[in-house]
Amino acid sequence: MVTVKHKILVLSGKGGVGKSTFSAQLSFALANKDYQVGLLDIDICGPSIPKMLGLEGQDIHQSNLGWSPIYLDSNLGVMSIGFMLPHPDEAVIWRGPRKNGLIKQFLKDVHWGEIDYLVVDAPPGTSDEHISIVQFLLASGIDGAVIVTTPQQVSLIDVRKEISFCKKVGIRVLGVVENMSGLRQPVSDLRFERIDGVTGVEDVTEWARRYIRENAPELSSLFACSEVFDSSGGGAAKMCAEMSVPFLGKVPMDPQLGKAAEEGRSCFEDKRCGASAPAILRIVEELIASHEQLLA
Repeated sequence: MVTVKHKILVLSGKGGVGKSTFSAQLSFALANKDYQVGLLDIDICGPSIPKMLGLEGQDIHQSNLGWSPIYLDSNLGVMSIGFMLPHPDEAVIWRGPRKNGLIKQFLKDVHWGEIDYLVVDAPPGTSDEHISIVQFLLASGIDGAVIVTTPQQVSLIDVRKEISFCKKVGIRVLGVVENMSGLRQPVSDLRFERIDGVTGVEDVTEWARRYIRENAPELSSLFACSEVFDSSGGGAAKMCAEMSVPFLGKVPMDPQLGKAAEEGRSCFEDKRCGASAPAILRIVEELIASHEQLLA
């Protein structure tokens, strides 16, 4: 770890909030800014990072310097147990000590070289993997944690526990990201249905799109927005104010971002993720700026 300048944990209290998607896109964004970046996936039982970076089927190579990360680009290296499984459907059925041993091996034996940022994608919760990574990294210095949540209380309840965990073990909370903060997608991407009590659901997408083109073409350039999760409790912003931790911003639920993750590509490489990419980029820039102020 001596060759790694900054180490950032990405945590979540609840599973399924888009933590790994954010970890992947954070790494893409940092690499696009010409930083040397490493992405370490310590979700031993559910490694999704290889899929989200388009690296499935790759094998780890070993040299006299240690394990070599899998490189997506010259400045973005990745390490995950997903590269070690004989088959992608293979289950990892390990108890705590064996998980802890692999995490320690990842930190000791992976030769990252001189890198600016190591992004560590952790599983949800506050279990063995979290205690291990904190114990191992505190010795070499850890910059802090970014915590990902969704707006509704059922997620925020667990995120509060995650923030409490960070405070108890001495990890600085760099900020909280509210992911899936309302559905936002271009009107031109919407599908339209008519519900008929007799025939059921009828797809009228082509008719609706033609109607818009002919009668209201200006609608095609707009985004349709909808609150998917209940945020009447104030969402992550209110929670951050109550717990005295930074709020980094909101990322809308964007079907194109989900598609980018499925295809293993950056949401910044084209304009398809027009709803989510600018929001993620603003959060990354806020994170870098606040991080540099803390280190100054």
